[in-house]
Amino acid sequence: MKNSQNKKESIWILNHYAITPNMPGGIRHFDFGKELAKRGYRVTIFASSFHHGQRKELQLTGKEKYKIENVDGINFVWIKTFPYQKNDWQRVLNMISYMWRSYLLGRKIVKINQNIQKPDVIIGSSVHLLAVLSAYWLSKKYKAKFIMEVRDLWPQTLIDIGKFKENNPIVKFLRFLEKFLYKKAEKIITLLPYADKYITKLGISKDKIIWIPNGVDISRYKDFGKYNRGISNNFTLMYFGHHGEANALEVILKVAKILQKSKENLEFVFIGDGPEKLKLIQLAKDLKLQNVEFRDAVSKDKIAEITSEADAFIFNLKKAEVFEYGISPNKLFDYMTAGKPIIFSVNTTNSPVDETGCGISISPENPKEMAEAVIKLYQMSSEERKKMGQKGREYVKKYHNIPILVDKLEKVIQEVVNE
Repeated sequence: MKNSQNKKESIWILNHYAITPNMPGGIRHFDFGKELAKRGYRVTIFASSFHHGQRKELQLTGKEKYKIENVDGINFVWIKTFPYQKNDWQRVLNMISYMWRSYLLGRKIVKINQNIQKPDVIIGSSVHLLAVLSAYWLSKKYKAKFIMEVRDLWPQTLIDIGKFKENNPIVKFLRFLEKFLYKKAEKIITLLPYADKYITKLGISKDKIIWIPNGVDISRYKDFGKYNRGISNNFTLMYFGHHGEANALEVILKVAKILQKSKENLEFVFIGDGPEKLKLIQLAKDLKLQNVEFRDAVSKDKIAEITSEADAFIFNLKKAEVFEYGISPNKLFDYMTAGKPIIFSVNTTNSPVDETGCGISISPENPKEMAEAVIKLYQMSSEERKKMGQKGREYVKKYHNIPILVDKLEKVIQEVVNE
């Protein structure tokens, strides 16, 4: 679908955790919004000013309750939400505060700021369902079309990783809410390739479910070859992204312990933040690891430079039944775009690494098997690793470049607008 300046629909996106490229984290909706704005759409994104990964306020000062700024043609509405440091009751309050404040501000914002137009389409994006509920309420207020985007299957993921039991009252509430929102949505966008199998079990028609995975703005990597690897002569295995329980990063530390004596020039670099980071740093100390480095999170616009330091990447997740519906992680496509081989350690039904041959797949939570994969990559020639990594880059260019994904999103938008 080509750019078209005559399309002037106003699109609102409610994503609690949306960010811009000058911050660390995933920028799916920034990238989508920027491309939509190029095509003539008017895009507004409602996001929390409190950064989820860094656990701190980044946008507002003093008594500010919200701020509106235009970033590359997108109106970002930064909303003050309840602060938190752990995944506890304070994070729940953070979610509730986003829901109420995005809804209350959304009701009046078109009168406050003339640059923000009444929405024709509102997209409510999980992870948590309260953000989607706010989007639904606003769609009723403005008589706008309501699209639900599912980035994670809550509450199923929470159950499968052991956070909650099925009979928990919170789970029962979320079960009710997800089914309610699935029914009310005119279209359901899912990032997971097989999530339709889960959603249709709830009595939802497969016809309204569309798969639009995560992707990468390839242009952000156009100069990725110019960066030097630095002065290190070590063979560097890198992980960047969220340091959470589901990422099972302690497995990589156990691999570092296995390989510490046998391969002195191997190093493992962790870049990012999250609730498990301090525990991981302590574990590395307890294991007396000399081949591990922890760094702070970096903004998205620095990722191309950072990835140039790696010889290979590690992508791993805990064993969880929910991955039977597939995965679509931002970091995996960044890894692939960087053109380096990947050790892929996930029990899932879809594996871009297997599809392309851009790395080595192993079973999850298996330090011995991961250590063997590390040695296998280490012993390859640089030319072999380069060819392997290039397969991943070509795959992303063909299937996960942002304009290609926005073609799919634009089709969905036009379908609901013209119904």
